[in-house]
Amino acid sequence: MTLKLKPAELARFFDHTLLKPEATRAQVEALCQEAIRYGFYAVCVNPSYVALAASILKGTGVKVCSVVGFPLGATLPEVKAFEAEKVIAMGAEEVDMVMNIGAMKSGDYTLVRDDIAKVVEVAHSGRALVKVILETALLTPEEKTKACQLALEAGADFVKTSTGFGPGGATVEDVRLMRAVVGDKMGVKAAGGISSLDQALAMIEAGANRIGASRSVKIIQEAEEAWKAHEQNL
Repeated sequence: MTLKLKPAELARFFDHTLLKPEATRAQVEALCQEAIRYGFYAVCVNPSYVALAASILKGTGVKVCSVVGFPLGATLPEVKAFEAEKVIAMGAEEVDMVMNIGAMKSGDYTLVRDDIAKVVEVAHSGRALVKVILETALLTPEEKTKACQLALEAGADFVKTSTGFGPGGATVEDVRLMRAVVGDKMGVKAAGGISSLDQALAMIEAGANRIGASRSVKIIQEAEEAWKAHEQNL
């Protein structure tokens, strides 16, 4: 796939991510330094590392994102809202919450919508954005469509494909479907299994305006090589 964006422009699509349960303080510090070096839009870390990331990234222009109800989405709405409140107080400017997937598959749309809305209310009062993780690999096309509609109704800012801990990650087809449903009213974040430049570009072409990846550095390094080759051929 042809690279039309400069590497620095491409880097602004990325939430540089480290959500492994065994992630160490040193690894999170390294993640933040990589984000500064490459100019990623944000880092995405577990709640216990938000304060650390916020202290490192203060004044750099790199935002801190954290996760809520992660990775199952099956906890109570009030708990998700409380978790969102806490991470925002510690410095998170974006919250990626996992939708109640079981409620979605049960057809309990009121619970799904209210679950999201509670987090949105807390987050927006703290001037933070909310991305709703659908875990698309567990949903039918009809459920994906309905989930996007409910997230939109609940006032969320983005819909996101995957946690990276489910049975599958982002696909071009899912990103295209999600963008078709939300139009220009919401952002679409592709995450889960994106490890190459071609994959990232395909997601952007399908409608993603944010990419969540743990291999962001590798992807941008690929982009730098591709851009260098492109300039040499001019």
